[in-house]
Amino acid sequence: MYSLLLALIYLAFISLGLPDALLGAAWPTMYPMLGVSVSSAGIISMIIAGCTIVSSLNANRVIRKFGTGIVTATSVLMTAVALFGFSISKTFWMLCLWAIPYGLGAGAVDSALNNFVALHYASRHMSWLHCFWGIGASVGPYIMSYCLSVKNSWESGYTTVGIFQIVLTVILFFSLPLWNKQVKMKKRVKRRNQSI
Repeated sequence: MYSLLLALIYLAFISLGLPDALLGAAWPTMYPMLGVSVSSAGIISMIIAGCTIVSSLNANRVIRKFGTGIVTATSVLMTAVALFGFSISKTFWMLCLWAIPYGLGAGAVDSALNNFVALHYASRHMSWLHCFWGIGASVGPYIMSYCLSVKNSWESGYTTVGIFQIVLTVILFFSLPLWNKQVKMKKRVKRRNQSI
């Protein structure tokens, strides 16, 4: 159970990294189609970053109310919905709109998982956690470049990553009992150590 949950957390961090570099990889193809300037990517990036900050700052309150498992699964779902939104966007303002759940989802899952690993696992797992984010951040642009070169479609790049996020969301929702068991086990160990 301990190892299975940790593997899911690592997988979730891969999914956190996957969308992070998609915009940069796709933007040279996207901006002429959208009829905007090259610099407009900065607006989308700042909306995502701003929403990530807002989500991160409120994560503690949300995690206490709903638990890390639900927050993680819901956040990955929000990111998946945003990625599908990006894939159907035909105008710049639609991308800006979809950037909101994109950032909110990314910030919440990042804060939730970092907090959970810090509280329930050895410190070495924090380094591995961010290593797995790096895997996702490396694979995301590869997926986008493949879709651009083979399918000539940036939309399919976002769709592909969105499908991965949906699959992960389903896995995370099914794994919710594991999160609760890990928290209960940690509390039991803590009480036992205090009684010694």
